[in-house]
Formats: sequence, structure tokens, C-alpha cells
Amino acid sequence: MDIRLNGDTLALPAPCTLAELLATQGLAGRRVAVEVNGDIIPRGRHADHPLAEGDVVEIVHALGGG
Repeated sequence: MDIRLNGDTLALPAPCTLAELLATQGLAGRRVAVEVNGDIIPRGRHADHPLAEGDVVEIVHALGGG
């Protein structure tokens, strides 16, 4: 299946969860905010959130500082 990840098309095997996507991108366990089709998905739901053909996913890295 194809999704849009941060503006680029990405082919993924189906089925695929949000947690699996993060793992393929080297982001498992990292502090990131994830939005799927305009909705923020809490970290606790990443493993249970299935991705579907055409989903638009935005991943934002949390940065520290002040």
C-alpha cells in the first residue's frame, strides 16, 4: 500500500501499524508526535493504529531546548 509520509510517497507492506512504520523509519522509542489524516495519534495507540492506503502521515521530532 502507498501512504504519504511527510509529503513523500512511501510504499509499505499491508497490513502495517503506526508502530511498525516508526520502526521502519528508525524512530521506534524516539520522542515524536504523529499525525494521521489530520488527527494526532497518542503514543499509547501507535501499536494498535492500522494504516490504510492513501493515509497522510506527518511525523514531527520533539526537540529540547529553551
